Amino acid sequence: MSYNSPTDLASALALAAKAHQTVIAGGTDVYPASRQGRPPQSLLDVTRIPDLTSIAHLDDHIRIGAAVNWTQIINANLPAAFDALKQAAREVGSVQIQNSGTIGGNLCNASPAADGVPPLLTLDASLEVSSLARGPRIMPLGDFITGPRSTELQADELVTAVLVPNPDANAKSAFEKLGSRKYLVISITMTAAQITCDDAGKIAQARVAVGACSAVAQRLLDLEASLISKIPQDVHVARHHLAPLSPIDDVRGSGEFRLDVVAEQCVRAIKRAALA
Repeated sequence: MSYNSPTDLASALALAAKAHQTVIAGGTDVYPASRQGRPPQSLLDVTRIPDLTSIAHLDDHIRIGAAVNWTQIINANLPAAFDALKQAAREVGSVQIQNSGTIGGNLCNASPAADGVPPLLTLDASLEVSSLARGPRIMPLGDFITGPRSTELQADELVTAVLVPNPDANAKSAFEKLGSRKYLVISITMTAAQITCDDAGKIAQARVAVGACSAVAQRLLDLEASLISKIPQDVHVARHHLAPLSPIDDVRGSGEFRLDVVAEQCVRAIKRAALA
């Protein structure tokens, strides 16, 4: 096994263009995902590249490097619209995992239960993806993850950043997660909501996203539309609002149980965000 730890993006992209590279940022999922007795041939560690390990406030968006870890996100000076992402970051494993695991790794791992995805969907996040041959390209997060453990990332590409348009100054957000215990647990269901209220206290803008209830986390567009002009205290989530979801039955809960939980999580997250 070889190990490479470049300190600049060009070198990392040159290595990524070679075959059999396994990219690691926090490294928390590399060995659990490896087949028994078949460790990675070559590791490409991207955590020493400054562009990938920093958060920048730019004119029209916030750029989060793909190798920024969850502890950095928790401690970062970010608008209230990012509170759901910070709350999700505190739910990602233990403090040790939060110190190591990265936002880019969470997205590239593409688990249906990835805690970071629903909050980023409510932030309308896009990904900057780069290759040595073709340069960078931008794609919406909703298009990047295509299924469980499946993304649009090409073999010679690296995710280099998460790009979030500057949110409305009045936007607030909240995150709800259910697991079999409080910490160190895979999500049974999770919900993120970003809400903006007008001067009369009515909902003027809403984004709600759910994870662990379908092959990929997704926004609930019908529910979002139904919330406009509502008083947060009067919010109700009907079963038809959850129609895009297709939760499975497994050892952590049945599909019906997950739908019941998500309906309540949506109400809680919307109210928490709107009334924060």
